[in-house]
Amino acid sequence: MKMISSAAAADRAGAMIDNAIRLTLGVAILALFLGITLTRPASAMNIQTIKSPGGIEAWLVEEHGVPLMALRYAFVGGNSQDPAGKDGVANFLTAMMDEGAGDLNSEEFQERMEDISMRMSYDDSKDALYGSMETLTVNRDKAVELLRLSVQKPRFDKDAIDRIRQQLLANITYSDKDPEKVAMKTWYAKAFEGHPYARPSNGTAATIADITHDDLAAFHKRTFAKDNLKIVAVGDITAAELGQMLDYVFGALPAKADLLAVEKTMPVNVGTQSVVEMNVPQSVAVFGLGAMLRKDPDFMAGFVVNHILGGGGFSAKLMEEVREKRGLAYSVYSYLQPFQHASILAGSVATKNESMAESLQIIRAELKKMADNGPSDADLKAAKDYLTGSYALRFDTNSKIATQLLGLLQDDFGPDYVETRNKQVEAITVEDAKRVAKRMLDSNGLIVTVVGKPVGLKAATPAPVSAPDRG
Repeated sequence: MKMISSAAAADRAGAMIDNAIRLTLGVAILALFLGITLTRPASAMNIQTIKSPGGIEAWLVEEHGVPLMALRYAFVGGNSQDPAGKDGVANFLTAMMDEGAGDLNSEEFQERMEDISMRMSYDDSKDALYGSMETLTVNRDKAVELLRLSVQKPRFDKDAIDRIRQQLLANITYSDKDPEKVAMKTWYAKAFEGHPYARPSNGTAATIADITHDDLAAFHKRTFAKDNLKIVAVGDITAAELGQMLDYVFGALPAKADLLAVEKTMPVNVGTQSVVEMNVPQSVAVFGLGAMLRKDPDFMAGFVVNHILGGGGFSAKLMEEVREKRGLAYSVYSYLQPFQHASILAGSVATKNESMAESLQIIRAELKKMADNGPSDADLKAAKDYLTGSYALRFDTNSKIATQLLGLLQDDFGPDYVETRNKQVEAITVEDAKRVAKRMLDSNGLIVTVVGKPVGLKAATPAPVSAPDRG
């Protein structure tokens, strides 16, 4: 056994403390810069559209006031690209992307990131794989090198795969005991039956157990390409510097992705109610309808109507009727969620088993009331004032700006959307809101999934109803 002198041990301990202090300070500084509020309003941002020497396009907002850069990027595809029988492979891949790359194994890769106080993460959705990076300018070259290795040369080592697999299996076990997660998973399976959106994005215990190195490598090869790539950079970097960085990080990827075709769809099993029994004192319900796609001319009016109905917190009608007036639930809400191939208006409520039937009855009544009458002048004005006034808060840090702009790129909007968005909200009239509420809200067509032991509720398939015209 190699002997270490007390002096050497002290030196090593001192070095470990120095490293810990340096790492703590670096992370604190990075967090501080990420949270710094920008001094100019969102409408004054100069959003540049740049093209690298190699032809990779991106949006850039230069902000040289703080030595930080935030990068957000997305590959069109997501977990709707999971092959048959491989549910969860996209999610598995995103968990593996910082677990070693190039010549660096997982531990070495993580240590390099810590040494330079770099943030890197990956995530998946139904329609895209997301990546992000934040770095201090002084460490940018080192951070970019790690990003390049991660994007181009992920290792998928067996020990890392086995470790991440156990984490994913543990998450699935936990999720299968969570009423809210079970309700949401069941709702999607019911609403999009026969479509890739119906599949569990995290996979199942059986599919995760069977995913191999080759599955991960094949999915990476099919989806990480230049033609399905969207990129936004915000912060302390010039257009010329960003162009060189884009070619270095993404330039070696395949020119074209090999994506499976995903059909446009609408929810099926309209007007049905499912009950999944779980021995818990409080039931959870997920309810929803089909809605208009993001580029539909009625989308913004639908967004405002939903804010009034269930998206506006304590001012929303659902919260007022279910919680404030009757005390049936702590929280009830709704949201408008556009996907690439479908769109939904969905919501959730959690309440004691004895109160779920009444809560759902009130929710249906509020949907019908809004569909029949639309919002009042006062409700519409309050919603528009809030939505226009709060919009700037989406752009008060570099990381928020990058995230918001990436969403606009994915939805195929131009940079001018940031300036025109509030004008679109302000232009919505009461007549617009009433028309769109009638189009969007059909209480008879609600798809409902309840998990728990709700008193007086059972699975039901009502008499067929005509589906509303939701575009």
